[in-house]
Formats: sequence, structure tokens, C-alpha cells
Amino acid sequence: MQTLIAAIIVFGIIIFVHEFGHFIMAKLTGVRVEEFSLGMGPLLLGHKRGETKYSLRAIPIGGYCKMTGENYEAEEEVPEHKRFDKKPVWARMSIIVAGSFMNILLAVVIFALLYSAIGIPKDFGNTIGQVEANSVAEAGGLQAGDRITKINDQSVKNWTDITKVIHNYPNQELTLEIQRGQEKFTVALTPRYNEELKIGIIGITPSEQDIIFQKTGVLNGIRRGFEQTFAITRLMLEQLGMMVTGKVAADGVAGPVGIIQLIGQSAAYGFFYVANFTAIISINLGIINMLPIPALDGSRFLFLLYEGIFRRRINPEKENFVHLIGFALLIMLMVFITYQDVARIARSF
Repeated sequence: MQTLIAAIIVFGIIIFVHEFGHFIMAKLTGVRVEEFSLGMGPLLLGHKRGETKYSLRAIPIGGYCKMTGENYEAEEEVPEHKRFDKKPVWARMSIIVAGSFMNILLAVVIFALLYSAIGIPKDFGNTIGQVEANSVAEAGGLQAGDRITKINDQSVKNWTDITKVIHNYPNQELTLEIQRGQEKFTVALTPRYNEELKIGIIGITPSEQDIIFQKTGVLNGIRRGFEQTFAITRLMLEQLGMMVTGKVAADGVAGPVGIIQLIGQSAAYGFFYVANFTAIISINLGIINMLPIPALDGSRFLFLLYEGIFRRRINPEKENFVHLIGFALLIMLMVFITYQDVARIARSF
């Protein structure tokens, strides 16, 4: 239930922001918006204000901003200056791009708020997250959730302190003071020398819930928000380029089911992880939606770019047919990816 609620909230925010981008730009350019909907399917709530109907629908994934003339349909009673298809190319382009722009902006805002209000992740605390099987730590009786408070009577407050000692003393016995709930005890362990890394290891990883944050000012948080968004956007574009050229496999691509599972895993770690993952999904949606794939905004933008350069519009019926075929192919692709998601999850049990 926690996973479902978190997924609905995350998808709801991302889709609302995307469609609001189209909505606000349509209003600014004078296009009549017939309906602004959050969700798909049967109507739950609806209210008409002015010329626009605002609705909440039963299926909590999806949404739309329906504009008059968007698909070149005939609307005799609507003045031409309020029709999407009668607006200048630059106005239609701005409406199309606004959805993805708002998704990128949402990521900036989320990162900026996280860094300003909570801080920038600096290190992990001294809590063990996982103990590797057949490791020195497992043989010594260490467990996930244990806190390492001292090593050789020297206090350790974060993971950097812990790894600095363990890495530098391979094959030398260390005395670790452990706190497990209300109990305190000591364990003697000898780090095993790792030939590849040239360091001592005992086979433990930090708890991802035990994060140490470094406080930062609002302006620095905003700057970091832009930097993080830019870095993730660049990384996604690079990965996308390598997938297209076949340099990396696409079998790790997640569909709705896989994303919902990841949201659930993030929720288990706390608010920071959910918010951070929301920003990443929002960037991903903004990028994917602007790809020149039929039925996506990127394809519509490409048609408008052609019109702007050559000063002539592609036959609306042909354009709508291309989008219809593209939509059908996207649905098929989504079904295939969803199948892979379910199969991957099933294999993990």
C-alpha cells in the first residue's frame, strides 16, 4: 500500500507539472483549453471555470490538456484566434515544449528545496546496511543495523572514519565497539587484504538510510539544484545516445511496473530518496517526451519545425495518421517493457 500511494503521488506530481506547462503556455498564447485533466478514464470530479473544464479522473496515471484545434478538428463556434492550429509556429512550438521544460524545472526546484532545507548528502553515518556473505564481518557476528562507535578505542562518527581505519590496516586485528539496540559489545576482526583494491576489507556496506547532510544556504542550494539537474540530464542524454548506437544494452530499461517498484524501494528509505527519485523521473520524462517519436511532443515539434523552415504545413490527416501509428507502437512497446518488468521481478523471488 505504501508503494501504491507513493507511486500515485510521484506520478501525479510529474504529470500535473507536465500538463500544466502545456496549459499555462496555451493560456499565455491565447489558445482555448477545453479540458485540463489529472488522471485518465471515468470522471470523478469536474468543474468548469470560464472556457475550461478542470477534471480529476479515476485512473491515477496520466493526464491531458485538451486544446481546441490541437488535432485540426473542426470547431466552427470557436473563433480562429483561439484555435491551436491557427496560431503562429512559434506559439505552437512554445506550447509543445512547455511540458518538458516544466519537468526539467520541477527537478531543479526539488533538488534546490532538498539541498536548501535538508542539506547536501555529505557522508553516511556509522550504521551497517549490509553484511556480505562469507565475509570477515559475518564471521565476527556483525549484523545489518549495528552501529560501529569505536575502532581500537578511537571514536568513529561516519563511514569515512570507519573505512579509513579498516582500509589502512589489512591483516591486522582491530577491536570494534558495536551498539546493537541498547546493547554494547566489542568484536575483534582482522581485515582481509584485497589484492585488486590494495586495501583491507571486512565486507560491510553503509546503511543508505543513515545519511549525514551538510547544511547549505538557499542560494547555494538553488545553484546546486541547477548543477545536479544539468549533470543528470547530460548523463541521460549520453546513455540514450549509447543505447541508440548499440554501445550499451537496453535490457535495463524500466517500464511503469519497474518504476513503481523503484518508487516503493525509495519510499522505504525515506522522504529524501523519494523526492530525489521524483526529480530523476521528471527529467527522464522531459527528455523522452521530446524525442522525435510519433505521438510524443518531440514528433509534433519536428512537424512544426518543418513548417517553420519550409513555410508550408504537412497535411493534417497525414500527420494525425503518423501520430496514431506511433501511439499504437508505443503501446506495444509499453506492453513489452511491462512484461519484462514483471518477469524481472518474478525472477527476483
